[in-house]
Amino acid sequence: MNATPRETPELTPPLSELEAQERRLVFRTFTADDAWALGSLLVEMARERQAPVAVDIHRAGQQLFHAALPGATADNDAWIARKRRVVERYGSASYLVGARCRAKGTTFEESSRLDPDRYAAHGGSFPITVADVGVIGAVTVSGLPQLDDHRFVVAALERFLGEGDPSAE
Repeated sequence: MNATPRETPELTPPLSELEAQERRLVFRTFTADDAWALGSLLVEMARERQAPVAVDIHRAGQQLFHAALPGATADNDAWIARKRRVVERYGSASYLVGARCRAKGTTFEESSRLDPDRYAAHGGSFPITVADVGVIGAVTVSGLPQLDDHRFVVAALERFLGEGDPSAE
């Protein structure tokens, strides 16, 4: 596994900002075609930035999209699985789950008591939420520092859903 991503408290966005992202970035529906389009957008954005990432989209336990760009490794796939499990278990972005723990003066590993080889509350996995349904899956990126992974997924969701500034990083 890669070393644990480091995070400095001054860079962590406020919990209110992270929670607002989840309330705002909601789909009306989410189909296999949507997964393909969103995954393709993430790949396009990664290529523009020459980002060495792996991209993954799961819905209801089924992998609908996966791509590894130059520089991504099998370790990124392992991080994807660990971060996605956090979203599936908590129904919130992996970065937000970790930030909530840090805000309480603890770590996810200490407070959750979950196996760190199976769960990682590090940035990069974001819930796929459908209005009037709830969380049905996760879109995950791995390969950048954890806050950058989180921001990358949020930027893609904003662009895909027509929210915010499409040129935002």
